[in-house]
Amino acid sequence: MSEPASISSGIAARYATALFELAKEEKGLKALEADAEALGAALAASPDLADIISSPVISRDEQGAAIAAIAKKMKLSALTANTLALMAQNRRLFVLPHLVTDVLARIAAEKGEVTAEVTSAAALSADQAKKLAATLKARVGKDVKLKVAVDESLIGGLVVKLGSTMIDTSVKSKLAALQNAMKEVG
Repeated sequence: MSEPASISSGIAARYATALFELAKEEKGLKALEADAEALGAALAASPDLADIISSPVISRDEQGAAIAAIAKKMKLSALTANTLALMAQNRRLFVLPHLVTDVLARIAAEKGEVTAEVTSAAALSADQAKKLAATLKARVGKDVKLKVAVDESLIGGLVVKLGSTMIDTSVKSKLAALQNAMKEVG
C-alpha cells in the first residue's frame, strides 16, 4: 500500500470506528449500512461528487455546504450527516471512499457476513445468485453477500474472490492456461 493510501485508510478508520460505535450504541446500524451503501453508489456514479470531496481548491465552507445538501437530498441519518459535516470542517472528505468501505466491512463483520466479489460473463439470474451464495455459505460457514459484476471478456464461467481466495472458472483463464501449455511444448 502506498503511503498516501495508508494515511487515507488510517484517517478513514478513525472516523469509521467512531461512526460505527455511535451507530451501534444508538441501535442504528441498519440506517448506517443504508447510508454507507447510498454514499458508495453516489461516489461511483458521480465524478462531480468525487471532485468536490477531493479538490483542494474548494473551500471548507463550500465543501460543507455541498455535503450538507447532498446528505439532505439523500435523506441520510443525522449521525451520518453530522459525521460528513465534521469531515468537511476538518478537510477530511477526501477519505470518504475509504470510510464507506471500512464502515461496510465493520457492519458485515458485526452481522457475521463476508462479501464475495463475483465477476461473470453474463448477468446472474436471481436463482443462480441464490445458489452461489448458498454454496459459498456452506464453504465458509458465514452468510455471504454477493457483489456482482459482469465482464463479457470472460467468455463464460465465473471469477469469485472471497477474502484471500480466488476461484477462477472462466473460459478466458482456461484458454490462457491452454495457450501457456502449448507454448511450453512448442
